[in-house]
Amino acid sequence: MELDLVHDIQAVYRKVIDSMSKPGLISNVRSQAEKVTLTIGCFNTTLLLILMLLDTEIKFKVCSEHEEEVTQAINRLTYARATELENADFIIVLHDAPPRELVRALRRAYAGDLLNPHKSATIIFEADAVTNAPDLILTGPGIEKENRIRVNAGSDEWVDLRAEKNSEYPLGIEIIITDPDDNILCLPRTTQITRQVMA
Repeated sequence: MELDLVHDIQAVYRKVIDSMSKPGLISNVRSQAEKVTLTIGCFNTTLLLILMLLDTEIKFKVCSEHEEEVTQAINRLTYARATELENADFIIVLHDAPPRELVRALRRAYAGDLLNPHKSATIIFEADAVTNAPDLILTGPGIEKENRIRVNAGSDEWVDLRAEKNSEYPLGIEIIITDPDDNILCLPRTTQITRQVMA
């Protein structure tokens, strides 16, 4: 069965909105991801997000060992425009990117300005796995008490860099994390992350 660019993308959109409004809720989009037949060098779930979020008005930056090929494929699929990190609406850090690329993306991503905080960047990055294991504690809007997650993405330096980037609310960036098991985890700028203290 082929991917339906209307109904399947709408289904993914609803799950992303649900996960963005309830940080820590991991949504699985396998039923849609299994219909993806195109390979451009990213997870199927990431490609679903690209198809959902990018269009002719959007500027994006890919961080990958195969940046040029992936960028060209995204441009052909969405007509979105490639740009540099500082100007990108969406920064896409793929699983094959060198470890420091996520750090560089977080440091250089646009956090918006006081007149237009909504124009800040969203970073999509691919992790080895996202689960609800007790590692990072999430609190903030959309969370009743606290939610717990684990993101297997090499170093967790991104947690501190994200906190720095989001320290001057309403400025800040949003993060969407995908994994090979077709999971999506959303971290809006209003979510606070602390590390689990081991006894």
